[in-house]
Amino acid sequence: IPEAAVAMLACARIGAAHSVVFGGFSAEALLSRIQDADAKLVITADGGFRKGAAFALKPAVDEALKGKTNVEKVLVVQRTKQETAWNSATDIWWHEIVDRQSAEHVAESFDSEHPLFILYTSGTTAKPKGIFHTTGGYLTQAAFTHRAVFDLKPESDVYWCTADVGWITGHSYVVYGPLINGATQVIYEGTPDTPHKGRMFEIIAKYGVTILYTAPTLIRTWMKWGDEFPQAHNLSTLRLLGSVGEPINPEAWMWYREVIGGNRCPIVDTWWQTETGSIMISPLPGVTETKPGSAMRALPGISARVIDENGKEVALGGGGYLALTEPWPSMLRGIWGEEERYKETYWSRFPGKYFAGDGAKIDSDGAIWLLGRVDDVMNVSGHRISTTEVESALVSHESVAEAAVVGAKDEMTGQGIVAFVIMRGGVESLDGDALVKQLRDHVAKEIGPIAKPRQIMVVAELPKTRSGKIMRRLLRDVAENRAVGDSTTLADPNVMKLISEGLKTGKSED
Repeated sequence: IPEAAVAMLACARIGAAHSVVFGGFSAEALLSRIQDADAKLVITADGGFRKGAAFALKPAVDEALKGKTNVEKVLVVQRTKQETAWNSATDIWWHEIVDRQSAEHVAESFDSEHPLFILYTSGTTAKPKGIFHTTGGYLTQAAFTHRAVFDLKPESDVYWCTADVGWITGHSYVVYGPLINGATQVIYEGTPDTPHKGRMFEIIAKYGVTILYTAPTLIRTWMKWGDEFPQAHNLSTLRLLGSVGEPINPEAWMWYREVIGGNRCPIVDTWWQTETGSIMISPLPGVTETKPGSAMRALPGISARVIDENGKEVALGGGGYLALTEPWPSMLRGIWGEEERYKETYWSRFPGKYFAGDGAKIDSDGAIWLLGRVDDVMNVSGHRISTTEVESALVSHESVAEAAVVGAKDEMTGQGIVAFVIMRGGVESLDGDALVKQLRDHVAKEIGPIAKPRQIMVVAELPKTRSGKIMRRLLRDVAENRAVGDSTTLADPNVMKLISEGLKTGKSED
């Protein structure tokens, strides 16, 4: 809702760092972020609208604030007017306090390194990382990349980035970049299929959208629904298409170009991260040639290299790790309150280089192809979720003794979460389907619905090395129906045979 962007900008104006939390997160996930940032104020709404119905938001805040925090007030936007529990000591209606303020405010001035926001992202441990960005460099690069990558003409363009404001794309390319550049933009509350599957195409036609920036997971969903939905609407105002969140597969790229873009719109396939603050690698429309599925080259001023295990640049045609070898204005300034973790996570693997955690290859023309995460972080519909986080949620259920989670290729979401669990003694009597549903719901409660495993397999044993390390690589082979790789280092080589056979007979959930 517009108040989300208003609140972010208001914080920026007075120099209070903000941390936006995705509305689908659970009370537990919200509490951990409030505690880590030591927040004094929480801004929320009574609820929001999704799939045509009101859903409550404030109860998750009330639940979170039962934990130990230093929160003094809760500012509540009245959006749905639903029944809302109220604590008169802390809760304040947005309209009651905002409506009586003066319309004139002088923006404060700050040092360029003054903190602007903290945004939590999944790491390889269960504890989220508070990525923090400062004011000057971040705003400069968000504005520059927004103007250059989308070829923005503020006086005539209608720009629409479909990202949730709770993710970095919403910060850089819904709130800060477009508004600094004076863009006219669409902000949408709701889902792509409500009240019908042509909803987003209807909006493009109604408002004459010229630039559309969205995620491969939505493009693949549109493909699945069928060409008739976009074809029922006049999309001729579109002149540029963008993709963000994960590598886009060539088929989806071609469909996006042909069906949505009518074969006349350049596509900017962008690579960047919460940590980088703005787009790092992308074609420039009208300048760069494009290849379906490749983010092409680093933007001017950005030094991105594909390197090998030893940190040496690979030759054209080679593959390895994507690293950034020179600083850039919107780079993260740290992990909030965890300097050692910051150094360890981003700078220790290849000293002197920022290692992004992504694999990449560079083709014979020098175009970069992203290959996804190389660590234990999954990319589900463009959202980063750590395997450890989901494992911790599963193990916190009283029936589960141990869990291993992997990301398996998924046509719709990029990666799907597949979990292998060992039950505690005496639990086997529970009906299998009921148990799986219970566990999936439990993960949704602990982390949020986005982290619900696509599939849960109950197994007797997990593949472990003699030192006790779970070999996720082998579980990924099973989850993706591949021949299982080398299992000679396992303490018990028979484990994989049992798991593979179990998966063939097991059921998968929606």
